[in-house]
Amino acid sequence: MNKLGFGALHFPKKDEEQIDFESLNAMVDTYLASGRTFFDTAYTYGNSEWALGEALSKRHPRESFQLCTKLPGYQCEKPEDSQRYFEEELERCKVEYFDVYMLHWLNDKNYRIAEKLGQFDFLKKLKAEGKAKRIGFSFHDTADLLDEILTAHPEVDCVLMQLNYADWESEAIQAHRCYDTAVRHGVSVMVMEPIKGGTLSTLPEKAAQMLAQIDPESTPSAMALRFVESLPGVEIVLSGMSSLQQIEENVRSRKELTEAEREAMLRVAEEINSETEIKCSGCGYCLKGCPQNICIPNYFRMYNEVKRAPGDGWKITPAYDRAIQTHGKASECIACGQCEAHCPQKLPIIDNLKKVAEEFEKKE
Repeated sequence: MNKLGFGALHFPKKDEEQIDFESLNAMVDTYLASGRTFFDTAYTYGNSEWALGEALSKRHPRESFQLCTKLPGYQCEKPEDSQRYFEEELERCKVEYFDVYMLHWLNDKNYRIAEKLGQFDFLKKLKAEGKAKRIGFSFHDTADLLDEILTAHPEVDCVLMQLNYADWESEAIQAHRCYDTAVRHGVSVMVMEPIKGGTLSTLPEKAAQMLAQIDPESTPSAMALRFVESLPGVEIVLSGMSSLQQIEENVRSRKELTEAEREAMLRVAEEINSETEIKCSGCGYCLKGCPQNICIPNYFRMYNEVKRAPGDGWKITPAYDRAIQTHGKASECIACGQCEAHCPQKLPIIDNLKKVAEEFEKKE
């Protein structure tokens, strides 16, 4: 069993701007050589579409891979903008069609934009023309909204949603309920955040011990992938891999979870969530447009580390002090709310930044 898709959000880089194409080419080649073929990108993933055009489309026959990208419908102002973005994405990716084309980031606000501008009709037109083999959307909202969308649009082939064992019973993410809703509507489920932005690869000590008892031969990352790959309605599990080592590890075959193993992993999830004060996945969407240039996910990661191991505060505080040399301090948040509007986890980021400031900016 292996349903791994290549998530093209975090490519290896030589520096902050320049992609390391020697490494990326090796990653693409190794992934394809393993028999896997699905690549996922989006218009708003920096220069990801262009990079895949160079590393994938220019170097491999079109029939040897599947490519999915997404329309930034929330950036559209008029119906004709959809066609303009689509043609630009074809050019960036150096292809003549997409195997899967999605509306990006549907929540209540963005869904209303999609309806107003006829974006589902645009997807149907692309499919009829053969320019999109399958159509769907990526989703960040409640199960009730997902049910509303899929009821109104039975033409949809697939939905990309956040699923992992730590969020399975989350009231904010509603992973379990969203999965059940998609299966009930008969659409294929594609998964993002299976390792929750990498946070499920390094666990609190007790949770790691519990997970190791389930399968001592497996890594935390592999167990997280096994959990979602074992769900029968799941077709593709995307992992945002940034190194050849990650590719080599993730393309290995994995056993389907037994029901007992699944229940044990949900107990591990309870332990993880009890020890993680700020449940940030590290996706980085909150960074877009921050006027103070605050590196929110990094600060939250440091905060969680010091709360799990208070005795290590002396080690972690210097890392915070280094970070604020090039980024805004947590205390410099102006509470504009842009970060919270973009957060898939629906976290109270402004309040959490106050906690970070209190922890790391203590006055002597």
